[in-house]
Amino acid sequence: MKTVVEKTTRKMNGYPSLVFLFALLALNAYLIYYMAINKMPVYLWVEIPLFILTFIFFFGFFIVQPNEARVLVLFGRYIGSICDSGLWWANPFAIKKHVSLRIRNFNSEKIKVNDLHGNPIEIAAVVVWRVIDSARALFDVQNFEDFVAIQSETAIRTLASEYPYDAQDEDRSSLRGNPQEIAERMKQELQNRLEVAGVEVTESRITHLAYSPEIAQAMLRRQAAQAIIAARKKIVEGAVGMVDDALRMLSEHKIVELDEEKKATMVNNLMVALVSEQEMQPIINTGTLYQ
Repeated sequence: MKTVVEKTTRKMNGYPSLVFLFALLALNAYLIYYMAINKMPVYLWVEIPLFILTFIFFFGFFIVQPNEARVLVLFGRYIGSICDSGLWWANPFAIKKHVSLRIRNFNSEKIKVNDLHGNPIEIAAVVVWRVIDSARALFDVQNFEDFVAIQSETAIRTLASEYPYDAQDEDRSSLRGNPQEIAERMKQELQNRLEVAGVEVTESRITHLAYSPEIAQAMLRRQAAQAIIAARKKIVEGAVGMVDDALRMLSEHKIVELDEEKKATMVNNLMVALVSEQEMQPIINTGTLYQ
């Protein structure tokens, strides 16, 4: 497929051209008046071509709004684009197609797809984009707006299937745990797909992410269980560190001499006190550790 690249075409400032148009209209009016007064239809051979020239010249005017472009096509051939705002005059036989260069949003619908682990999830995203090449947007794809919508949904599906919804390993990326990384990856994926249409992706972000209703409750219970396990692991790690520090400080400061059995009893008591979820009640031992 031959790629069409945007180029600038020749144009004239519309205001001097407008003055010239008024001059042609005035000349037409004068000739018609002169022939009517003097009853000299012989000047029709001048008036008719002049009228046709004025009529054709009129269709060369067009207005370009800010952040818009006009693509000129002459007898099926692309001759250039005009992106400068203002009143312009160009070849009156050329078709002047309008293309908006403004920034636009595409909000995808909620898409149901399986993540990396095969779990069904619902995902939606917003894509911020704009046309940067008016020629490619018009001639390289059938309809660039539909193309953006279809390719955006395809990229979202592809990305969702490459990442898990929630990673058990903290070192692994996930859709829920790494939103910034996922957004950058989605933007790059979309840019690669939409470059052929002369479209630039400014930003893309996930706007909705959830498990499908049929597994939502089960997955929420699994997440809660994983959170409890992780929390208990941290508590145990902290308790072991505190017990180790306590035994070392007692030994270094020579506060009390403990044999292995006493250390085991102390470790047991401290671990129960630190790890237990219930508030401990103090017990006063009036005897010895061996009674």
